[in-house]
Amino acid sequence: MDSHIQSRLNLYVRSLENASSLEDLLKIHIEIFGKKGYFAHLFQTLAQESDMEKKKTMGAFFNTEKQKLEHVFSKRQDEFLQTKQDVVGDVTVPGIGPKLGSMHIVTSAIEEIRRIYSRIGFYQYSYPEVEWEYFSFEALNMPADHPARDDFETFFVDGPVSKKYGRMVLTPHTSNGQVREMLRLGKPPIRMINIARCYRPNWDVTHVPMMHQFEGLCVDKGISIQHLKGTMSYFAREFFGYDVKTRLRPHNFEFTEPSFEVDISCIHCNGTGITKEGKCRICKSGWLELGGSGLVHPNVLKAGGIDSSVYSGWAFGFGIERVAMIKYQIDDIRKLYSGELRYVLES
Repeated sequence: MDSHIQSRLNLYVRSLENASSLEDLLKIHIEIFGKKGYFAHLFQTLAQESDMEKKKTMGAFFNTEKQKLEHVFSKRQDEFLQTKQDVVGDVTVPGIGPKLGSMHIVTSAIEEIRRIYSRIGFYQYSYPEVEWEYFSFEALNMPADHPARDDFETFFVDGPVSKKYGRMVLTPHTSNGQVREMLRLGKPPIRMINIARCYRPNWDVTHVPMMHQFEGLCVDKGISIQHLKGTMSYFAREFFGYDVKTRLRPHNFEFTEPSFEVDISCIHCNGTGITKEGKCRICKSGWLELGGSGLVHPNVLKAGGIDSSVYSGWAFGFGIERVAMIKYQIDDIRKLYSGELRYVLES
């Protein structure tokens, strides 16, 4: 085995054992096991190895060393936590109870988003979270071979298969509401927001298997990109503050054409990318991504029974946890579902 790799792993063992505080220990843990950590790098390198026998040997070695380091980390973490507990004092003394009448950050964000859009004439309508494949994919111009339709990206439900609508899924996005709303109303104008839970098999600092999204759909005669930009700017100012700037960055989505990512200027460094401590740790460049948007694709309008030669529209989809994390400076989405009271707001 590569002596450089072994030396690096031995160094990490000593670093974990000699960590001077729980905070330092957690930083080392991220450096080793994080999304961009050392083991992520090792396994990426392993994936490129063409010699299958060598690949098998290296894989077994990496997994063994990873388990050893995780054991060292857990042991050292327990030592810090035990020391902290010993310093607390008399554990029989009653604690200070949490204030009643509080609201979770996600719930608070949902209520604020609902109020913001209701002021400009948008109504809220809800759609199934257990959905047919057709409304989640085909109706949104996503072909059968699209990567999002793989089991690795979507939760498929073990249930009846419709000849017309296909299999059932836990809806991966709120965009299933677009065609359903067009079919429900039959004719524009449409100004709808759909707030719902969505499901994708991901779990890391920016993804959880169940998250919340809010979808916006506006369809009428003469709708253009200017209307989309104006609405995005309005939302950003109302939710994040009046100094926030907005930009549309070209992107590609199957259900919109043209498509854009919506970015806002970073509210932590005022869009400069620099803070008193140096480079902004939140944005790195002065801009933060909110989510996807664009003008509704003619094929999606057609699926909704609307004539694209007469009507046009725009749509967007943002993660509620994401906008809440930006606003409240939370660096790991999993913290929102940890049960910690500091992620509950006073109502």
